[in-house]
Amino acid sequence: MIRVLLADDHAMFRSGMRAVLDTQSDFACVAEVGDGGAAVAETARLRPDVAILDVRMPKLDGLDATEAILSTPGNETRVLVLTTYDTDEYVYRALRAGASGFLLKSLPPEELVSAMRVAARGDALIDPSVTRRLVASFATGIEPVTPVPELATLTSREREVLLLLADARSNAEIAERLSIGDETVKTHVSRVLAKLGLPDRVHAVVFAYRNGLVGRGTP
Repeated sequence: MIRVLLADDHAMFRSGMRAVLDTQSDFACVAEVGDGGAAVAETARLRPDVAILDVRMPKLDGLDATEAILSTPGNETRVLVLTTYDTDEYVYRALRAGASGFLLKSLPPEELVSAMRVAARGDALIDPSVTRRLVASFATGIEPVTPVPELATLTSREREVLLLLADARSNAEIAERLSIGDETVKTHVSRVLAKLGLPDRVHAVVFAYRNGLVGRGTP
């Protein structure tokens, strides 16, 4: 059972999300709160598997709350930042804080639920439209660097996985494209990140652009 905490200052949105979760047999909504301070306190008390935090909330915004939750010793809660505001500053702060995902409220409910499952498994994700826009800004704003020696340690399949990561593909999409299983994809992604010394998928995207593996004009 995936235990979820919802934090949003709009009661109607919380009610809607809870109604969606109630239709899923593997989810349990353990708390609803309307501000960031309560999100931090209730996460510490209830220790949910996933906390869904809106960016703009009273008392403490979602990004400060994310930082507070994830910096708590012994914390095992995964945080998804969910918002209508997809500015670069919000995305950078969420990722720096260690959020497992940054998603837009415009996503269909089934995709939000899928994202919660991904976060609960310990994977990171970010809305593809946001990723591609960020990558485009990196591609136009940085100079190419000399490819790092670690690139040579990647197998041909691992290089394929890296290129698909650079296109903001999910594990399921990578599995379908390469005709391999989801667990195999997870193994390849983990090995790519480990070999290149990268903390997460988003850094893998930036790495691919910085090292000329993906066209600099392609979002």
